[in-house]
Amino acid sequence: MRFATYTAAGARYYGVITDAGAIALSPGFPQWPTLREVIEAEGLHSLAQAAQGRDVTHALDQITYQIPVPNPEKIICVGVNFPDRNAEYKDGQEAPPNMSLFPRFPRSFTGAGRALIRPPESPQLDYEGEIAIVIGKGGRRIAESGAYDHIAAITLCNEGTIRDWVRHAKFNVTQGKNWDSSGAIGPWLVPFTAAAQLDDVRITTKVNGQLRQDDRTSRMLFPIRRQIAYISTFTTLVPGDIIVTGTPTGAGARFDPPKYLTPGDVIEVSAEGIGTLTNTVEDEV
Repeated sequence: MRFATYTAAGARYYGVITDAGAIALSPGFPQWPTLREVIEAEGLHSLAQAAQGRDVTHALDQITYQIPVPNPEKIICVGVNFPDRNAEYKDGQEAPPNMSLFPRFPRSFTGAGRALIRPPESPQLDYEGEIAIVIGKGGRRIAESGAYDHIAAITLCNEGTIRDWVRHAKFNVTQGKNWDSSGAIGPWLVPFTAAAQLDDVRITTKVNGQLRQDDRTSRMLFPIRRQIAYISTFTTLVPGDIIVTGTPTGAGARFDPPKYLTPGDVIEVSAEGIGTLTNTVEDEV
């Protein structure tokens, strides 16, 4: 089952995406204004049941995807989380004992099928394909052994980055990671029900059909269970929070010369069992 937030004819809905079209379910669940409230109430199963036997309400070419979980309290991203990615830095250091983290703000992401926006301040818009998890059951100091019990759903992320702005300061990358609509999340949420959905999953990124990133989650330096345990040590995770789990090697900045995104490019982030997140690129106007 694939749950999405989308707009159609000027109205916002959430519902189920099928090959035949979208089934709007939000009108029948006024107690849950968005998918964030659905997740908090552990209501994805109720939505799935409600979708059974329902007719399509919107053709796929009539909808515009939004970020699946609107206004999450926190979006926390994990950096440098694959062996080859660590080697890209060419600093002679082994993988660090603890993960690198940084926040992103909701307005820095757009939905599937929409354009990533390249700002006039920099031509160095880059791509980073990743799997993202959505927290279902909140908690603090969550044990690794029970971490998967706290995931409600999984989705995809293109964690678009303005490369020169991540180097504006010595100890942080926040200002290069939060330009409006520089990244994307979606197109939908897939309910998380089994460890196999995350433990050894292939993730790829293509730009204009060319394979740029290709790796498996089993090679992560900091597995997703550890991410949840570590992050929840210093902050309380709540339903709807998003953890963006790390990108493989192959981002545009690592080519010689770099291959940054330009208007008209098409980026496809794919993962087994989730689907494909596709976006284009436009200059800010």
